[in-house]
Amino acid sequence: MTDLALSILCSSLIFVIFKLYPRFQVQTLYAIIFNYMTACLVGFTLMEDFPDITLIPSYSWFPGTVLMGVLFIIIFNLMARTSQVLGVSVASVATKMSLTIPVVLGVLIYGEEMGMLKMAGVILALFAVYFSSLKNKHLPFNRRLLYLPALVFLGSGIIDASIQYFEQNVLSAGEFPLFSSTVFASAACCGLIYISFRATREKIVIAPRSILGGIALGVPNFFSIYFLLRALQNEVLNSASVFTINNVAIVMFSTLLGIILFKEKLSGRNWVGIGLAVLSIILVAAF
Repeated sequence: MTDLALSILCSSLIFVIFKLYPRFQVQTLYAIIFNYMTACLVGFTLMEDFPDITLIPSYSWFPGTVLMGVLFIIIFNLMARTSQVLGVSVASVATKMSLTIPVVLGVLIYGEEMGMLKMAGVILALFAVYFSSLKNKHLPFNRRLLYLPALVFLGSGIIDASIQYFEQNVLSAGEFPLFSSTVFASAACCGLIYISFRATREKIVIAPRSILGGIALGVPNFFSIYFLLRALQNEVLNSASVFTINNVAIVMFSTLLGIILFKEKLSGRNWVGIGLAVLSIILVAAF
């Protein structure tokens, strides 16, 4: 449970750091790229022996890390775009409700047990995420932009399902840092390739604060994945329980951090969401 709690803490810090970017005029795209570079280096420092980088492509999981790296850079930027044009609440709902994808796959593919009470907990988790993310101020909604939250939902679910697959079928515990670092390195490479193409058409100016913002994001970003992989090896909780508790608790903890750090106000519906989240976690964890 300690690994799960640390993953929740690190994931919640990511939202806090994103919240601070506009205040410090951080360039989101460039910060995201430097974040992946930082996350990659953090992973390498955790290894007792620095790996021979030339041997990494020989690992069976390497092609998967390349695809996941592409997804990481795309989904992170889609999340930022969704937040900007449709609101943070819409992006949060789309991201966290993606927990349904690994949960369903855990039952259908891996044969994990899902009793009535645990299923009720998963359903309550979806309502908890929705109500916790509702805001008092309603943004004008453009139906033509529905593809943004749809892609965030699908992409986030695929990332979670991929992590679930590699943990269950491919990785050993000792490979977690190397695997995570390779995923982040792939994402960083994708970002650098994009910047290179962009630089051929326009002048690229990266502010030092964007580099610092990327470093600040990269450390919790790495550990959010690293500790999630460790949590999935829990002998008491199956993957469906881990993903449900992880996503719902992130919404709860992020909400509390918003109140404490940014003086955000909660509506009655937000408190209903928090209450449902607590009940959901109790049902999933206890049964």
